[in-house]
Amino acid sequence: MKKIFLLISILHALFWMQAAAADLNDTAAMEAADTFIEEMDDEDFGDFGTDDFSDEFEENGTLDDVFDPLEGYNRWMTAFNDTLFDYVLDPIFIKGYNFLFPEPVRVSVNNFFNNLYYPVSLVNNLLQLKFQNALDETGRFIINTTFGFGGLFDPAREGLGLEPHKEDLGQTLGYYGVGSGFHIVLPFFGPSNLRDFTGDLLDFYVNPIYYVDTRRYNLVTNTTQSWGVAIFKEFNKISLYEKEYKQLRKDALDLYPFLRDAYEQNRNKLISE
Repeated sequence: MKKIFLLISILHALFWMQAAAADLNDTAAMEAADTFIEEMDDEDFGDFGTDDFSDEFEENGTLDDVFDPLEGYNRWMTAFNDTLFDYVLDPIFIKGYNFLFPEPVRVSVNNFFNNLYYPVSLVNNLLQLKFQNALDETGRFIINTTFGFGGLFDPAREGLGLEPHKEDLGQTLGYYGVGSGFHIVLPFFGPSNLRDFTGDLLDFYVNPIYYVDTRRYNLVTNTTQSWGVAIFKEFNKISLYEKEYKQLRKDALDLYPFLRDAYEQNRNKLISE
């Protein structure tokens, strides 16, 4: 894990000054947001989110107050991630992966990882004093683990209407008034900010897919395996939204500010709920 953090720090230093900043086109970003949201499922989409935040875009406009001192680096990393998708992930891995594993299988894999997220959601719902949500999350975990074959299916939602209340430490910090800090785009994992990135690092110590030596419920046996599982989890999620991402990129005249504003707007919405 320390090696990964060191790699990210080195990338920050190397690419700080790369990529000239293009002019922001707020109207185009909002139009792209509306198109993207209409075509997305309401299933979990990790840090990008698929909750309907188009209304907030219409009411509030783009987030002109986003603290973005790393814009040059962020634009470069967005372009890097986009190129990685175009020339490596999509043609080499995603197409083959989608051919071998139909969408229902990939949805089940996503369900499995969402179910494993239970300890993180439980802790953060309790920290935010959302006791009913914590009870709902516990019920969902028990039902989906037993009747959903280890979380591969979601009978708690589909059969009982028990909706998930996914919470993380970034949301908890925001709930108690901690600002987002500067926006940052991570290699492969995409948009984040200082508050959420810090929260993710601390959530690692609760999430079973990341290895912690003193914990009994690890899914893996070492740090290397844990990062392999984390990357596979993200890759599987990307495979589910390949078409939506391509449509988003086609409609957005300036991809970086759209992704940045969509991320920050969605995180603000989740924190306010």
